[in-house]
Amino acid sequence: MDAPRILLLGKNGQLGWELQRSLAPLGEVTALGRDDAGGDLAQPGALADAVRTLRPGIIVNAAAYTAVDRAESEPGQAHAINAAAPGVLAEEAARLGAWLVHYSTDYVFDGSGSAPWREADATAPLNVYGRTKLEGERRIQAACARHLILRTSWVHAARGGNFARTMLRLARERERLTVIDDQWGAPTGADLLADVTAHAIRQLLRHPQDAGLYHVAAAGATTWHSYAKYVLAQAAQAQYAIKIRATEVAPVPTSAFPTPAARPRNSRLDTSRLQATFGLALPPWQAGVARMLAEILCPSP
Repeated sequence: MDAPRILLLGKNGQLGWELQRSLAPLGEVTALGRDDAGGDLAQPGALADAVRTLRPGIIVNAAAYTAVDRAESEPGQAHAINAAAPGVLAEEAARLGAWLVHYSTDYVFDGSGSAPWREADATAPLNVYGRTKLEGERRIQAACARHLILRTSWVHAARGGNFARTMLRLARERERLTVIDDQWGAPTGADLLADVTAHAIRQLLRHPQDAGLYHVAAAGATTWHSYAKYVLAQAAQAQYAIKIRATEVAPVPTSAFPTPAARPRNSRLDTSRLQATFGLALPPWQAGVARMLAEILCPSP
């Protein structure tokens, strides 16, 4: 089997950066960002032209509109990027007989209860971001049989801004932090997502019947409050310790931080289907966070 041509969209994001590494052994990767011709998901005509010109065997869409609160006031932009563009990619992939890999979110659920969400559970997004991501899923499922949709949550990476970096910054500036303690999820590394993606694509090329929708997240669950405490404890133990002023990390409810977009309280994802289908064992969330912090806190010699 000849190595397929791969089109990667969203190359400059946390996940896109890691995918450039993980996809490289599978075939020739053309990676596009928003500023590249054909890489802006808000321009559907140029997006379709790029696919038709490159004729990839695999399209990996790591681009998205992820400004959850701003989406409440920019629903049109969020819809164009999260719903309409995936639909265009699905139609073009179907014409080519190509695979489409796409990433979605726990925000398609309402966050009720405490049980991990399964792929077949009823969706009920609470905000514009979640609704547009759900519509993107549905457009792909309707237009392209050869699809892999990976729902995930609480993505982090050493590259770019994230919750851990914010906590480290605030802990250097303040003596007391307040962090939400009634939202549950699993911090999931972009590197883990990228590696799972590459493994899954390799299997799908041999076993196309495994196409579909899967949940992927690191093992275990935590709250933002416990996540913050873990980050600061790891920072205190780092070889290149930073000076932390914060002596207290206080738990508070979601209501203490009103936001334009409602957040789900329960973002736990059941990953048993993914693990069984692709023969994977997903590591605990602490392992990925510790590795990320080692990159952030320990400068290269």
